[in-house]
Amino acid sequence: MTSTLYVVATPIGHLSDLSPRASETLRAVAAVAAEDTRVTRVLLAHAGSAARLFSAHAHNEADAARRVLALLGEGQDVALVSDAGTPAISDPGAAIVAAAHEAGFAVVPVPGPSAVTALLSAAGLASGPFLFEGFLPAKAGTRDARLAIVADAADRAGAVLVVYEAPHRIDATIAAITARCGAGRRVAIGRELTKRFEEIYRGALGEVPQWLDAKPERRKGEFAIAIDAAPASDAHPPGQHAVDLGQLLAVLLEQMPTSAAVRRARELTGAPHKTLYAMALAARDRAR
Repeated sequence: MTSTLYVVATPIGHLSDLSPRASETLRAVAAVAAEDTRVTRVLLAHAGSAARLFSAHAHNEADAARRVLALLGEGQDVALVSDAGTPAISDPGAAIVAAAHEAGFAVVPVPGPSAVTALLSAAGLASGPFLFEGFLPAKAGTRDARLAIVADAADRAGAVLVVYEAPHRIDATIAAITARCGAGRRVAIGRELTKRFEEIYRGALGEVPQWLDAKPERRKGEFAIAIDAAPASDAHPPGQHAVDLGQLLAVLLEQMPTSAAVRRARELTGAPHKTLYAMALAARDRAR
């Protein structure tokens, strides 16, 4: 099969960041599968592309995958794009890419802008590994349980933790991260990266609320947040669990049977099965 699915990274704000190769690809393909056709129509006009456009978002990904496969089966090349950045990276697209692979079609990445690397390159934090989580869950309890897991994993690995956040949740998320990591932990926050009102804050977590309060417009736009790796003296040694096991189990028990919740908690934390099972049974009893 000679037709190809191109996974095309698009600007996260500044249209000039669209690479010459991405522009050439968008002009060459027969069709473009886009997260939001209204956003991508502007991009195609900028690139000078006359490709057919159809939607491929989180709520129609299965149907979009079938349409992509049909076009590829007809020998037509297709580009997959998200609203900003790279498809399937905290954005829809993974199911479409997987379907193309499984059907035997070529899948070619056309790399480009990324909010993660843009922030890390300008943050001046630890230069070692980083753990990218994307958006944390919206509900406070689930968010805190997930944050405990990923923050602990990052600290154990000596890694910077990177998350995304929307403006209406930025205050609550910063408060949760501060409670988890400590007010003195260094953080870098990119707001509206590559856009007209781009700002990068670098300082202590405990000082972020003051920075947000200084200008009302700072609670607008999209945020990328990089939490520095914990100092070696603060990292949790093997065998110690910074994760609140009770809180984690409570969240898991809301979503699955006891045995599955215990198994998942063990996979995530490494805590003993016997301990987790006893805690899960006690939690079930309290809930009755």
